[in-house]
Amino acid sequence: MNQEESSAFSRRPKVSLIEGDGIGPEITSATLRIIEAAGGTIDWEPVSAGMSALESDARDPLPQATLDSVERNRLALKGPLATPLGGGFRSVNVALRQQFDLYANVRPARTIDGVPSRFSGVDIVLVRENTEGMYTGIEHYVDPRRTAAESIAVITRYGSERIVRFAFDYARAHGRKKVTLVHKANILKMTNGLFLEVGKQIAAEYDDISFEDLIVDATAMKLVLRPEDFDVIVTTNLFGDILSDLTAGLIGGLGVAPAANLGAGGCAMFEAVHGTAPDIAGKGLANPTGLLRSAVMLLEHVGQAEVAARIERGVRAALASAESRTRDLGGKADTAMYTRAIIANME
Repeated sequence: MNQEESSAFSRRPKVSLIEGDGIGPEITSATLRIIEAAGGTIDWEPVSAGMSALESDARDPLPQATLDSVERNRLALKGPLATPLGGGFRSVNVALRQQFDLYANVRPARTIDGVPSRFSGVDIVLVRENTEGMYTGIEHYVDPRRTAAESIAVITRYGSERIVRFAFDYARAHGRKKVTLVHKANILKMTNGLFLEVGKQIAAEYDDISFEDLIVDATAMKLVLRPEDFDVIVTTNLFGDILSDLTAGLIGGLGVAPAANLGAGGCAMFEAVHGTAPDIAGKGLANPTGLLRSAVMLLEHVGQAEVAARIERGVRAALASAESRTRDLGGKADTAMYTRAIIANME
């Protein structure tokens, strides 16, 4: 283990903390309270990003001080950030992933008892390539009158190899049996064709893991017909962005879905994937489950698995009862009541 990895896995790691916009400060406060109650040992370093940073003295949605903090700590926990539609600044989420080469977005989706859903028995992990494809930001208008625009998708052999290998290694490490590679190589014959070609080559090295490839539209249909047929899904940036929200919908929505962004250099960012919910910000009604379960992934990542398991037990117990679930999940509790219920059920 090198010095960088040793720091990330130290007894009391230092983590850059981005509260986020809208409900971000509320769900972050609840998350930190629960981690402390569970016995988690983390030194938090608060930094800003998003609209709150833009409106502060920094006047920048992604201040240099925030970048320096994440570079130094190699670990971050991030609340939801607002991104303007159409105009305005570019997504801070995308910028952070590209800045620190957080190429693997890991999105587990597993049924939670008590959370309203049309499905049961869902247990899927979606692995999304996080730095290439349609999100490289290479786009422009093709004429001065802005009547047409063009975006360029960039998919490389290197990027494809490392994300597909990550998915197979993840499957093997977590006792999973199948990897499904999702693509659109029937139409996008060069970019997605390259991704599929590389996927088949990597799959041949893992004879203990079953492999299949599916076209993205067929995948979307099959996910809502027979989600139990899927185990680990690996796909490109744009398709992963879409399908990860679909798989979250299978278990009750983005409000309960965790996410991790992992990089080759030992950097890792864990985040809420839902929106900023400005309509309920400051009202004490926000559901912190998504950010909290992302923090559980952070705790597992830094070697505090017992603390993580304690919190996950508390979450599942609190969600099992309408009395302690938040209102967005059909319950009666506000943020504070839900937080207390988790803490009371952690042992």
